[in-house]
Amino acid sequence: MPRPLGELEDAVMTRVWQWNRPVTVREVLEDLQQERSIAYTTVMTVMDNLHQKGWVRREVEGRAYRYTAVSTRAAYSAALMNEAWAQSDNPAAALVAFFGMMSPEQRESLNDAIRIVQRDNPLPAPPREPEGGEGTARP
Repeated sequence: MPRPLGELEDAVMTRVWQWNRPVTVREVLEDLQQERSIAYTTVMTVMDNLHQKGWVRREVEGRAYRYTAVSTRAAYSAALMNEAWAQSDNPAAALVAFFGMMSPEQRESLNDAIRIVQRDNPLPAPPREPEGGEGTARP
């Protein structure tokens, strides 16, 4: 289970996920500087940490690295939700409480997701009873 990203890690990963292409430290720095004062070395350190933690892979291009996300934000969010759910002593109650917090739009997204999962991974049909019903002796 991944640990939740820190604030700056999340800000960096948000850009990597949104841009969905290999990015440089300089590109991320310039975008982050529109919101806050931050040093190149700080962004470089965060991106190196994300690489060490397995969130991004990197390839050398000239004198710089290009970083690419290893997984999607959706996969990250799902892993966090799964971990929180798995730690509950009553998973059914946790789901009921979670669903109760959802907005109508979130519930519609949940219904869409359930339809997709059921379509792509249908449950096996229950075993059929032998002809003549259970316990019927055959001559």
